[in-house]
Amino acid sequence: NCMLGVEKDQVWMGSEDSVIYIISMVAMVCNRQLTEHRAEVTGLALDTEKYSQKVAYSCSAEGTVMVWDVSTLQVKRHFRLSCDRLQSVYSCNNTLWCCSRDSIMEVWRNGSMKHRLNLPEQQKGSTSMFSSILLLPEREELWSVCVDSGEVCIWYIKDTTKPSHRVALQDCTGCYCMIKVKNQVWVGGVGRSPTKGKVYILDTERYQVLKELHGHNDKVTALCSAEDRYVLSGAGKHDGKIAIWKVE
Repeated sequence: NCMLGVEKDQVWMGSEDSVIYIISMVAMVCNRQLTEHRAEVTGLALDTEKYSQKVAYSCSAEGTVMVWDVSTLQVKRHFRLSCDRLQSVYSCNNTLWCCSRDSIMEVWRNGSMKHRLNLPEQQKGSTSMFSSILLLPEREELWSVCVDSGEVCIWYIKDTTKPSHRVALQDCTGCYCMIKVKNQVWVGGVGRSPTKGKVYILDTERYQVLKELHGHNDKVTALCSAEDRYVLSGAGKHDGKIAIWKVE
């Protein structure tokens, strides 16, 4: 479900079988397994605590968040969030942002809830669910997209009562992933025809769609930036291709 580069020679992989596999980039083998989770591991993040101690966060579908000491691979603490399928965890300015299908939660590092952000009013009661969030700390913004909506919502981190901006994506029925590249946000989604995978490029300053890219025959579910010069996009099983785009 997720991957994270930890230290210079380790990659952690969160799996559907509830295990975190640690792969040595030197030996190219899996040399350790972390088996404390009891449901599929859906998100991983890295942070530094006091005394420059590096910690990793992992979350699993049923709402558990674990904090790992990277040097000893021991669980330092863990907590449980009440939500519908916890999907990802991010660390930002001494708090954690956790995205589930029905809410986005800002949580203190000890697990106590600071703030819960629910689906925008227009999308409540529908089948819509959060699919991805993107934090832009330098702009004090949180961007969110939903599985069954062709709209990007931008929230101010200090006031999340309602989105401060909304950007409608033309001919889009759902969004699945987002990344920041330079002063742009790239969004992976699907058009009205399910065989129309799309990538939308948005301007973070003006909240406008700059370009719409077509290159996939299924929904675009993964985006990756290569040194801000290229973006790689991957789509669903009916497509099976990786597209490489040059960043302008």
